Amino acid sequence: MTVSADRFVLAFAADRRIADGPLTEALPLIQTAVQAGRDVLVFDAATGKVIDLDLRGTAAEALARLAPAPTPEEAEPEKRGPGRPKLGVVPREVTLLPRHWDWLAGQPGGASVALRKLVEAGIRSGEGPDRARRAKAATYALMTALAGDRPGYEEAVRMLFAGDWTAFDTAVEGWPDDVRETVRAMASAAWRNGGGRPGV
Repeated sequence: MTVSADRFVLAFAADRRIADGPLTEALPLIQTAVQAGRDVLVFDAATGKVIDLDLRGTAAEALARLAPAPTPEEAEPEKRGPGRPKLGVVPREVTLLPRHWDWLAGQPGGASVALRKLVEAGIRSGEGPDRARRAKAATYALMTALAGDRPGYEEAVRMLFAGDWTAFDTAVEGWPDDVRETVRAMASAAWRNGGGRPGV
């Protein structure tokens, strides 16, 4: 799989974080460490998962092999077909019970407007919990790779998913500085989005 040049990454050589930021900026540091014989793990900052890089040749050659960042048009291709394509409205089949259709028909603006409002409300109400789940999953993936055999790991996992910041903080206290502070920072995104609170 080709890796996008603008992907944010975290790179570790053993217990030391050697780079973080867009891959275009981090890659020369990663390559230097690898060429010096250090074992390096590179993580996708959004998912916490390890990514593989092709580091053959010079830093410029390695950078040239990265996929370019998508343009706005590529990221959001123009939608065509029935509906209101300039607004991105696309018709699709929806199956509902008769009482649902009756209720929708009685709403201001009709069924389509009511459905769009319901979906938007659902998206808004789910944003915090969804971000919290993603933050927990990313923290779990990264700390499993970096600290899966360390004292306190199992307790840290339990407290991460229980949403107990205080106990999580205690469980990772003895880990190497860069590992500890990275997992704390990643986990804090879960707490900020409703995935727990200090002293739960």
